[in-house]
Amino acid sequence: MERHFFEPIADHLGSAYLRYSFTKGTEQEVAFLTDVLDLRPGMRLLDVGCGPGRHARAFAANGIEVVGVDISQRFIDLATEGAPEAATFIRRDARTLTYDAEFDVAISLCQGAFGLVPGEDGDVLRRMIAALRPGGRAAVSAFSAYFQVRWLGDADDFDADAGVNHELALVLDPEGAEATYDIWTTVFTPRELRLMADAAGASVEALWSVSPGEYGRTPPDLEHPEWLVILRPTDPGER
Repeated sequence: MERHFFEPIADHLGSAYLRYSFTKGTEQEVAFLTDVLDLRPGMRLLDVGCGPGRHARAFAANGIEVVGVDISQRFIDLATEGAPEAATFIRRDARTLTYDAEFDVAISLCQGAFGLVPGEDGDVLRRMIAALRPGGRAAVSAFSAYFQVRWLGDADDFDADAGVNHELALVLDPEGAEATYDIWTTVFTPRELRLMADAAGASVEALWSVSPGEYGRTPPDLEHPEWLVILRPTDPGER
């Protein structure tokens, strides 16, 4: 498997990833998605770009059978340690997943995969939709292009043509050792997400503006850093 730019970052971060403030809203995010997606014990969920497994483990603790995939072996190892029995973690590249109609729900949250492969995010979305059983749904979070451009920082180098933000980020490992890494993140508009969904064989059920740990049903605006998109596969007769 080809090494992705995020792998050295994950290797350095390790468990320190879970110190970041954006990871502290897991309980609220899982509760909101459980309600919106009508998740029930015994259902199967695919977590694409699961990282150290914070969402996957929370869903599994509620009786959902979860498969978490991530390109970082370091994160897969962390996710596996002490995981609930209902959770399985596997190193996979989100762009080349081969699951076929095996899951009731697929998620990719906090730019776990979708948004971290500039120019190939459509491939991730197609693979997620292909993994869903008939009647299944997907939930994807993505950075807002509106918010990103409005609040560009001194460390940001935004490519307006590609819709990709480059940042030279200072990252601390669990012991506090510093290292600097390049991070490229794709940002999106609602219109673009709807077009990508259509190209992936899906339709958008809902698209909301959200912040980490504050998922809700807020219509698209300029004030929130992320979008939360709920998708369902399009029936062949609808295309």
